[in-house]
Amino acid sequence: MNRALQWKLIAGFLLVFLAGGVTGAFVGAAHARHFFFLAPRPAAISERLQRELNLTPEQVAKISPMLDKAAAELHQVRRDTGRRVHEIIGETHQQMAGILTDEQRRKLQQLEERHQRWHHGHGPHEPRPEASPSP
Repeated sequence: MNRALQWKLIAGFLLVFLAGGVTGAFVGAAHARHFFFLAPRPAAISERLQRELNLTPEQVAKISPMLDKAAAELHQVRRDTGRRVHEIIGETHQQMAGILTDEQRRKLQQLEERHQRWHHGHGPHEPRPEASPSP
């Protein structure tokens, strides 16, 4: 095997290795996002409790409405918290706009748009108020 072919093979293996690493990172990040940031389903919680506590079917029937109610309340808390976070960030950006230059305001707007695109489809998001230009 000549030297040029050896280098081509090495480069090919490295490219395949890097492509696998990048793919793994994206898949891992998507899975981690789902695992850490999305709430577990009430049915999954019920099944886990039933298995770990050895609940009888009667107990499961009595506990299920409690879990459903808790899940609905937690969902509302997450919505309210997310909405409040977006309000605070929007208010802060409006306050900052008076201090920033035109170019900095454009960059801030681009950051907001990128953030919105990244979160598109991952829960309810209210449109953010536009940053008011400084006088």
